[in-house]
Amino acid sequence: MSQRRVVITGLGLVTSLGHEVDSVWSRLLAGDSGIVPVNRFDTSAYPVHFGGEISDWEGPPRLEGPVRKQSIKKLDRFAQFALNASMAAVEDAGLDFEKENRWRCGSIIGTGIGGMEEFCNGYRKLIEKGPGRVSPFMVPKLMCNAGSGNVSIHFGIQGPNYAAASACASAAHAIGDAAECIRNNGADVMITGGAEAALNDLGMACFVALKALSRRNDNITQASRPFDADRDGFVLSEGAGIIVLEEYEHAKKRGARIYGELMGYGQSADGSHITAPREDGAGASYAMEAALKDAGLEADKINYINAHGTSTGLGDLAETTAVKNTFGADTKVPVSSTKSMTGHTLGASGGIEAVILAKAIETGQVPPTINLETPGEGCTLDYVPKVARDLKVDYAMSNSFGFGGHNVSLVVGRV
Repeated sequence: MSQRRVVITGLGLVTSLGHEVDSVWSRLLAGDSGIVPVNRFDTSAYPVHFGGEISDWEGPPRLEGPVRKQSIKKLDRFAQFALNASMAAVEDAGLDFEKENRWRCGSIIGTGIGGMEEFCNGYRKLIEKGPGRVSPFMVPKLMCNAGSGNVSIHFGIQGPNYAAASACASAAHAIGDAAECIRNNGADVMITGGAEAALNDLGMACFVALKALSRRNDNITQASRPFDADRDGFVLSEGAGIIVLEEYEHAKKRGARIYGELMGYGQSADGSHITAPREDGAGASYAMEAALKDAGLEADKINYINAHGTSTGLGDLAETTAVKNTFGADTKVPVSSTKSMTGHTLGASGGIEAVILAKAIETGQVPPTINLETPGEGCTLDYVPKVARDLKVDYAMSNSFGFGGHNVSLVVGRV
């Protein structure tokens, strides 16, 4: 039996650049930064005072009235992001689950950390007020599968349902696994991607302790500068990126708009260090090569790569090396990092960037890498600096690499 094809039919976002896909896309093409001063907690004792904060969030805006208030009570911030982006993606896909076999519809949503905010709040109550004041909602809010579980409950879908947790590769793993569910005839429709809400007092303290964050407090919109010689760390952000995947014939039968085909999924492990990437990029190269093989494509067919590109010294150089290993030392393939505008949303990033691949194929435009003034040593690719580019994209790749040595590459193609 021939392998079932998997296509993208719906897109949903929650980012510091906005909550609607088209407006976020316009801002990305314009080179706008979503980095703002952090207002949700007091940063005066921190060496970093900014991030990709979603400042106007008062619960999922796609829920109304008392239902929204209940969601705030019962869902951690990351799960609220996941639910809102999933609602947007399902609406965009034009899906009516009343007309679907609910056992054939599922949700796999990645997160690197899960309900960190609820964990912090619960621990404070324990220390300040005693064990009797810990909320009964604490476990259902903090668990990593709260995003996928609540999406399943909201839509009443009963197919494959779980979370992927592999640090900053979580959303990409989730998307790849969801595609495999459809390919292997375990589902016809999957809601998938990632969500993260680690931009809180403890999250900021943890990444400051790792010396992973940019400290460019005097010019925050230029703090995220992937591949630049003056990069000094990533910018911590929050959000969600969700796509709807469907089996191709299922999507065609119901007349769905198809953004592209999820053609390739490659993964590997560095097996060398818990936080630092391999300098030779071998693990990342293997994931890219595996994704190309899975897609049945030669490397020269890829028109655009959305880089992991977090703005760290080691990471950006290792990814550049890996791209050269895979595509050739003299490759001209355009590579841009949209984290220069969104910051790094950790476990949500692969979902956000899958949406970006779909929009690049649809619109014939690719977003820039902003803040790239002088490429760093060894960073010699075409990073689409500063200005978006008109480009017919037939095949695009997205890279996601996470602490723990996790590497995932996805390939999306035009249908």
